[in-house]
Amino acid sequence: MALLHIRNLEKHHGDVVLFPAFDFTIEQGEVKAIFSSLNVRTVLLDVLMGTESSPNGKITINDKAYVDGKAAYLSQVGFLQLNAGIYTRLKVDDQLKFIHRLYGKDRQLQEVLQDVQLAEKRHQVIGKLSESEQRRVHYGSILLQNPALYVFEEPDLNVDVETKRVFIHLIEKLKKEGKGVLILTSNMESAITVTDHVYRLDEKGLHMVKTESSNAKSLEEEVASEEKTFQFHKIPTKINDKMVLFDPPEIDYIESVEGQVNLYINGDAFPTSFTLTELEERLMYFGFYRCHRSYIVNLQKVREVITWTRNSYSLILDDKPKSSIPLSKTKMTHLKDMLGVK
Repeated sequence: MALLHIRNLEKHHGDVVLFPAFDFTIEQGEVKAIFSSLNVRTVLLDVLMGTESSPNGKITINDKAYVDGKAAYLSQVGFLQLNAGIYTRLKVDDQLKFIHRLYGKDRQLQEVLQDVQLAEKRHQVIGKLSESEQRRVHYGSILLQNPALYVFEEPDLNVDVETKRVFIHLIEKLKKEGKGVLILTSNMESAITVTDHVYRLDEKGLHMVKTESSNAKSLEEEVASEEKTFQFHKIPTKINDKMVLFDPPEIDYIESVEGQVNLYINGDAFPTSFTLTELEERLMYFGFYRCHRSYIVNLQKVREVITWTRNSYSLILDDKPKSSIPLSKTKMTHLKDMLGVK
């Protein structure tokens, strides 16, 4: 059953096309992410909330449409916006009890406190919590609403590792309950970590983000390719009209999104014409590792390996922005073997 059904939705600002008409659905137990610019994300969120109209298209949530009845529509969906307000003078317990009284008792308050890891801070004033802990209060508030569909805007932006872990476990819980989850984000790593169903929405429309499949050469082929008189190891990129060459040790990680491959160095992205597979072959002997179908990481830059769930992992780098890179389940097993860890 489709919890969210968007049909023929499009949006223009004057002569500028924000996004052309598209269709999109989320079924029970599905988690999907839409990756977009801030402007597109804001408009889409406003349309979903009914605060901005669209002359074309129709949105239904659990078979309820906003135009057919605002109250019935909004009762089916819970929104957690990036700039959501909070009563900082209240205690955590008081804030969540207030939400509990508003939305009924389908969820137990103690269970929610445990889910968001705030049971030990339930009597603390919200204003004295860290920003990440305040974000968990938001998670608890939307959990207590218990809608059919959850819509999160940048849910784990700038939060600490523990809060990100809480959010990932929360998403797993909602999937098991048959809820639908839509994540609106400008952070590709965040989208990939939480779900494999990632879509890009822009002026070209809505399309699934394609990731490059691994097709590395065998070790024998790699050794043979190294038996040359001269080896050039620098990786070229192009910036405006300049060609810039980087030594492999300078590179923190490499990302591929829909065929565009970028090298990341101290938080800055540099486009390259090589495919991810070509770079994997070139950089194998410099300590680079294909940690995900869309990422290659410089293992010398890895500071932490984090386990979110049994199937979700990330690598935290020792670069300037402390980048977080997804690590696939199969690659986690291989990496443990490489490190000699059981």
